[in-house]
Amino acid sequence: MIDTLKKHIVEVEAFKTDSKEAVEAFRIKYLGKKGLLNDFFAEFKNVPNDQKKEFGQTINELKTLAAEKVNTLKEALENETDFSPIYGDLTRPGEPIELGARHPISIVKNQIIEIFSRIGFNVSEGPEIEDDWHNFTALNLPEHHPARDMQDTFFVQTDPDILLRTHTSSVQVRYMENNQPPIRTISPGRVYRNEAISARSHCFFHQVEGLYIDKEVSFADLKQTLQFFTTELFGKSKIRLRPSYFPFTEPSAEVDVYWGLETETDYRMTKGTGWLEIMGCGMVDPNVLDNCGIDSETYSGFAFGMGIDRIALLLHQISDIRLLSENDVRFLEQFRSAL
Repeated sequence: MIDTLKKHIVEVEAFKTDSKEAVEAFRIKYLGKKGLLNDFFAEFKNVPNDQKKEFGQTINELKTLAAEKVNTLKEALENETDFSPIYGDLTRPGEPIELGARHPISIVKNQIIEIFSRIGFNVSEGPEIEDDWHNFTALNLPEHHPARDMQDTFFVQTDPDILLRTHTSSVQVRYMENNQPPIRTISPGRVYRNEAISARSHCFFHQVEGLYIDKEVSFADLKQTLQFFTTELFGKSKIRLRPSYFPFTEPSAEVDVYWGLETETDYRMTKGTGWLEIMGCGMVDPNVLDNCGIDSETYSGFAFGMGIDRIALLLHQISDIRLLSENDVRFLEQFRSAL
């Protein structure tokens, strides 16, 4: 029996292969549950007592050699580089790789950021779940102020102090609390309002708001900044500012850009006037500056805000705002060639 074990030792030492299947067959032959080693261990009880020691040493040597041989061959085969199953015929045409597309919201947002970055505006961001102070009170909207009804709000659970932000002006409040003038920043982000969903409105949408605080900032600075922006984004240089009301700015205005009446679409979008409303703006109310720790006697500033979704609808001639959030691949693929 010992001679048989030694023959198997010689056979194991001499075994070579470049096939994973042959290695697995070798492992099963010696180390499997029904392999030769199990048979040899089962025969141990029948070996004469004077041969048990040598038999045990020999069978353990065979087991060790078999395990080492399996591990060595497996490692060698795994390290071999075989290009043929990976690449096959290099003359075959390659598989086309589907390229993704930027979302129209991202396209327009990046365009807006790039335009304002050229005149010194940085980008600031803040949380979408806000508290009452940053979303309302600091912006000259104290509790029970009637202007709060202008923005139907989603409150978180039953806590009236925690809500989904209704505008990105809350980001501007946080920025003013942590930075001293001069301040020149824009705040893009998603906002939420409890509104009926239709082709022209949604319960969540995207805004970008701008803020400029410094000494001797005037309304003329605001108008010139918006003139530059509308010219760069729309290619339209004619704008007008209509008096309006916002609790956090005084005076306040709505901004219209003259779109023209060259096509039937122009008539439909502008309701036959040629003018298109694109944003609201105004001089920052001194109360807002004081609430954020900025001396309103020394500094002044202006703010503006616009809906990114509405501008995306306008620039890309999209008829339904709901398409922007439905993730229809057929719709999104249309913007594959956009920036």
